[in-house]
Amino acid sequence: MLSRHNGAAFRSFQLVSLQQNARTIDLSHASDCVYYVIAGEGAIVDTAGGSRHEVAEGHMVHIDAGDRYRIEAGAAGIKVIGGPCPADASLYSMIAAS
Repeated sequence: MLSRHNGAAFRSFQLVSLQQNARTIDLSHASDCVYYVIAGEGAIVDTAGGSRHEVAEGHMVHIDAGDRYRIEAGAAGIKVIGGPCPADASLYSMIAAS
Protein backbone atom coordinates (compact mmCIF):
# COMPACT_ATOMS: atom_id res chain seq x y z
CA MET A 1 0.00 0.00 0.00
CA LEU A 2 2.70 2.47 1.05
CA SER A 3 6.38 1.72 0.51
CA ARG A 4 9.58 3.00 -1.03
CA HIS A 5 8.18 1.87 -4.40
CA ASN A 6 5.60 4.66 -4.33
CA GLY A 7 7.73 7.36 -2.71
CA ALA A 8 7.54 6.63 1.02
CA ALA A 9 10.97 7.07 2.58
CA PHE A 10 10.28 6.76 6.30
CA ARG A 11 7.24 4.52 6.77
CA SER A 12 5.81 1.36 5.27
CA PHE A 13 2.17 0.38 5.35
CA GLN A 14 1.13 -3.03 4.03
CA LEU A 15 -2.14 -4.90 3.83
CA VAL A 16 -1.70 -8.52 4.88
CA SER A 17 -4.72 -10.65 4.02
CA LEU A 18 -4.64 -14.32 5.03
CA GLN A 19 -7.27 -16.94 4.29
CA GLN A 20 -8.58 -19.43 6.86
CA ASN A 21 -5.72 -20.99 8.91
CA ALA A 22 -3.00 -19.52 6.64
CA ARG A 23 0.15 -17.86 7.98
CA THR A 24 2.97 -15.59 6.90
CA ILE A 25 6.56 -16.68 6.64
CA ASP A 26 8.65 -16.03 9.74
CA LEU A 27 9.51 -12.32 9.86
CA SER A 28 11.96 -10.06 11.69
CA HIS A 29 12.87 -6.41 11.13
CA ALA A 30 15.68 -4.08 12.26
CA SER A 31 13.09 -1.56 13.47
CA ASP A 32 9.86 -1.66 15.46
CA CYS A 33 6.71 -2.82 13.71
CA VAL A 34 3.01 -2.09 14.30
CA TYR A 35 -0.07 -3.86 12.92
CA TYR A 36 -3.79 -3.12 13.28
CA VAL A 37 -6.33 -5.93 12.76
CA ILE A 38 -9.02 -4.61 10.41
CA ALA A 39 -10.96 -7.89 10.00
CA GLY A 40 -11.06 -11.45 11.24
CA GLU A 41 -9.05 -13.08 13.98
CA GLY A 42 -5.85 -15.03 14.50
CA ALA A 43 -2.57 -14.76 16.38
CA ILE A 44 0.85 -13.18 16.42
CA VAL A 45 3.37 -15.91 17.21
CA ASP A 46 6.79 -15.21 18.76
CA THR A 47 8.80 -17.74 16.75
CA ALA A 48 11.84 -17.48 19.05
CA GLY A 49 10.02 -18.03 22.34
CA GLY A 50 6.94 -19.86 21.11
CA SER A 51 4.40 -17.59 22.79
CA ARG A 52 1.14 -16.96 20.97
CA HIS A 53 -0.95 -13.78 21.30
CA GLU A 54 -4.55 -14.03 20.10
CA VAL A 55 -5.80 -10.98 18.16
CA ALA A 56 -9.11 -9.96 16.60
CA GLU A 57 -10.66 -7.04 14.74
CA GLY A 58 -9.81 -3.76 16.49
CA HIS A 59 -6.62 -5.01 18.15
CA MET A 60 -3.27 -3.31 17.62
CA VAL A 61 0.08 -5.11 17.97
CA HIS A 62 3.56 -3.66 18.57
CA ILE A 63 6.59 -5.82 17.74
CA ASP A 64 10.04 -4.75 18.95
CA ALA A 65 12.99 -4.43 16.60
CA GLY A 66 14.72 -7.78 16.11
CA ASP A 67 11.85 -9.91 17.42
CA ARG A 68 11.00 -12.91 15.23
CA TYR A 69 7.31 -13.44 14.55
CA ARG A 70 4.63 -14.62 12.16
CA ILE A 71 0.98 -13.77 11.68
CA GLU A 72 -1.47 -16.69 11.70
CA ALA A 73 -5.10 -16.53 10.57
CA GLY A 74 -7.91 -18.20 12.46
CA ALA A 75 -10.98 -19.95 11.07
CA ALA A 76 -12.38 -16.72 9.58
CA GLY A 77 -9.07 -15.48 8.11
CA ILE A 78 -7.42 -12.21 9.09
CA LYS A 79 -6.59 -8.83 7.55
CA VAL A 80 -4.02 -6.54 9.14
CA ILE A 81 -2.49 -3.23 8.07
CA GLY A 82 0.86 -1.87 9.17
CA GLY A 83 4.51 -2.81 9.04
CA PRO A 84 7.96 -1.73 10.17
CA CYS A 85 9.00 1.89 10.62
CA PRO A 86 11.17 2.90 8.92
CA ALA A 87 10.48 0.66 5.96
CA ASP A 88 12.42 -2.63 5.84
CA ALA A 89 14.08 -2.82 2.40
CA SER A 90 14.73 -6.57 2.81
CA LEU A 91 10.96 -7.16 2.97
CA TYR A 92 10.58 -5.80 -0.55
CA SER A 93 13.48 -7.95 -1.77
CA MET A 94 11.65 -11.05 -0.46
CA ILE A 95 8.43 -9.98 -2.19
CA ALA A 96 10.21 -9.34 -5.51
CA ALA A 97 11.88 -12.76 -5.34
CA SER A 98 8.59 -14.62 -4.88
